[in-house]
Amino acid sequence: MTTFSPQQLAQAVSQAMLAKDRVAQDLNIQLVSVGAGFATMNMTVQERMLNGFAICHGGYITILADTAFAYACNSYNDVTVASSLGIEFIAAVQGGDVLTAVAKEINLAGRTGLYDIDVCNQDGKRVAVMRGRSYRLKDKKMVAL
Repeated sequence: MTTFSPQQLAQAVSQAMLAKDRVAQDLNIQLVSVGAGFATMNMTVQERMLNGFAICHGGYITILADTAFAYACNSYNDVTVASSLGIEFIAAVQGGDVLTAVAKEINLAGRTGLYDIDVCNQDGKRVAVMRGRSYRLKDKKMVAL
């Protein structure tokens, strides 16, 4: 049996997730980094993501933040889903902006977790913050080891 470090495990899980993540593939969401309890992902805002005010629709920003959240909370190889999330939009996002979402574990107790996700543009300006709660499913693994 191969023993994985927490970093190796997080990377193996993220690669398995990326291979099946049709939303991330469709929106060209890229994994920048991952580790135990955290993930960084980025996405370029495409013209099709703009709303009637010519700014990025909040749903796309939420998708990016939620994706980083998912990769962070699944990094331990236990199938984990969101039980709730709340997002606050701070600044408008323009077409062509490159957004980066950084998800960090705040607390993990039993089968529940709490994560904070910051979303910034290419200039490092924070454009949104999200808090997510996760729920770990019993006895389900992301990848077979």
